[in-house]
Formats: sequence, C-alpha cells, structure tokens
Amino acid sequence: MLRYLLDEHLLHLAEPWRRRAPELTVWRIGDPLAPARGASDAILLSWCEAHDFILVTEDASTMMAALSAHLEQGGHVPGIFIINKRLSHWEAIAILVIAASISLPDEHRDQVRYLLSL
Repeated sequence: MLRYLLDEHLLHLAEPWRRRAPELTVWRIGDPLAPARGASDAILLSWCEAHDFILVTEDASTMMAALSAHLEQGGHVPGIFIINKRLSHWEAIAILVIAASISLPDEHRDQVRYLLSL
C-alpha cells in the first residue's frame, strides 16, 4: 500500500486524513523520523526514496527541477503527487485514498501525478 509524506503546505490534511483512512500511512514533514520543516526539495526526494514514501505537495514549480536533478544523479522516487490548490481538503483526501487502494506496486515510480478535481 502507498505511504504518503505531506509537504509543509499540506500539514493541515494530516489529521482529517488519519480520521478518514486510519489504515494508511500518512506522515508530515516535521514529524518524528520525517524530514524537518524547511528541508530542501532534494532532501525530501532522497528521504522519500530511502523510506518508500510518495511525496504529496502543492509545489509544482520547484519540485520538477528537483526531481530532474535527483533522477540525473541516479536516484529514484516512489512518486510525487501534486495537489491542485483548488481542491477542497476532502476532495484531496478522497483522491489520495482512492489512489492508495487501486495503485499497483511501483506504478508511480519516478512519476509526477497531478491530482485534479473528481
């Protein structure tokens, strides 16, 4: 099953998400054992690779360059999900819960997925 790391701009989704889908692993930047708040995109991608977490973010602008550099250096990531800022919290959570339940192993490897409205 997919495991998610929420970027700093999405920390507010963690608690409603845990109530909606307690069976999923959802960590936040700044949680114990997760990267610290303010960590660079490169650190986030390396951590996600090492711990097999998909990064969930709203930051499409800098993340694409960071992913490109990470891949060029021989790295990989389980995936990056970019949430459209127009999604409600509940839409975003619903999409991510569905993705976790229907995704195949490694389906999102080294991919960026843009999550839009249902």
